[in-house]
Amino acid sequence: MRTLLTFALLTSLHAAQSELRQGQFRTPEAAREDLANLVRSYPVKGDWTERAALVRRGILEGAGLEPLPRRTPLEPVRHSLRELDGCTVENVSLETAPGLFLAGNLWLPAKRPTKMPIVLSPHGHSRDPKHVNDGRYKPEKQHRYQSLARMGCAVLSYDMIGFGDSRKLGWVHGETPHVLRLQTWNSIRAVDFMLGLPNADAARVAVSGSSGGGTQSFLLAAVDERITLSAPCVMVSAHFYGGCDCESGVPIHVRPTHTTNNAEIAALAAPRPLLIISCGGDWTRDVPELEFPYLQHVYSLFGKKDMVENAHFADEKHDYGPSKRQVLYTFLAKHFALDATRADDKRTELLTHNDLQVYTEEHPLPKHALKPGQAVTLGF
Repeated sequence: MRTLLTFALLTSLHAAQSELRQGQFRTPEAAREDLANLVRSYPVKGDWTERAALVRRGILEGAGLEPLPRRTPLEPVRHSLRELDGCTVENVSLETAPGLFLAGNLWLPAKRPTKMPIVLSPHGHSRDPKHVNDGRYKPEKQHRYQSLARMGCAVLSYDMIGFGDSRKLGWVHGETPHVLRLQTWNSIRAVDFMLGLPNADAARVAVSGSSGGGTQSFLLAAVDERITLSAPCVMVSAHFYGGCDCESGVPIHVRPTHTTNNAEIAALAAPRPLLIISCGGDWTRDVPELEFPYLQHVYSLFGKKDMVENAHFADEKHDYGPSKRQVLYTFLAKHFALDATRADDKRTELLTHNDLQVYTEEHPLPKHALKPGQAVTLGF
């Protein structure tokens, strides 16, 4: 019998503090010991695949997505097509669950290839009181979207809860129950939409975001095997678990059967290509000596050690700046057979938040849309 589960009734997911690992939960030294113990626990591929299945199931159960909800019609709406230098952009609305709407922008090559790689682009927690550079609107993100589209990719930039259109509609990121569950489900449905595009290449599907978008990137790659390449930026750490409920507010790291950390969750992408972008100005400062050797061990179990790379910028800060974007372009070009020289950020035509806004007087939010604070119901 199909059951319905609402956030208001998810009492089993109201984890006690001891079940959560949030923020700077431990020291790098403690994380080093943890990773060493993990390496010893799966010396061969079979041990890892058994562990990976356990951790993956734990993420879904902890997030309240096991079993996965029923996929209802997305009813996509695309409008406000703009032609830019080498690419186009449209404003997109998806109904990811009954009454739950996801807003974003679809960036496409001006000349559509016969087979078009897909890139999902979740954003982080950057916030602008005036909404001008909020979430997916930020210039550093628009550079990435447009350069990837010029390389031949179909790119979807989309709102996290309480940012962009979602914020303008009244949703508050830090006050939405089980926001990790909502955002991860939105990302899964975003993959559904992108793979339904004409010419979409299901063999080349990437996800890449920074900070909180980096968390969403490695979570999506962990639970959705349709993602064939993952590139989380300035986020993967074995000792920092994310300071927001959308990263660590439900018990995905501590389960009755095991405990895990974000480096191990990122490793669930193995043996698919994985690029870890790190810097000296945040909690990813130790990646070259700490998390990266651990990830190399996991990939070596598949004989695919060359499929995981680390691009570390010791003198840089917590962002997705020009040098970090360039290594993404190079990595995608390598694994998706693309031309990285077409990714020229200098050609970006920055658009305003009004240009990219999905719900307007001309294109209003459907009347049956859930109001902020209403319980979200997913059918199972």
